Amino acid sequence: MKTNDDSPFPKRLKEARKKKGLSQKQLGILSGMDEFSASARMNQYEKGVHAPDFKTVKALAKVLEVPTAFLFCEEDELALQLAEYRANASLP
Repeated sequence: MKTNDDSPFPKRLKEARKKKGLSQKQLGILSGMDEFSASARMNQYEKGVHAPDFKTVKALAKVLEVPTAFLFCEEDELALQLAEYRANASLP
């Protein structure tokens, strides 16, 4: 699936990955991707060439410790609030 040019997903994914201190390959592997394709897949997601299915989005969000809504949030202020809420919540 190709992403919409206006999708905030690529930007938010890269932002959360860098904040977590992970490489593209590390994030992909921790999210359950094959180690040989993890880096390439993550690169395509961050560039907006392809979009992951929702199961993959949930796995990425779990590793990055952000709500899935953060990855699709257009407004920077709201995205920050979502990330802070998740960091302070005792939710799984």
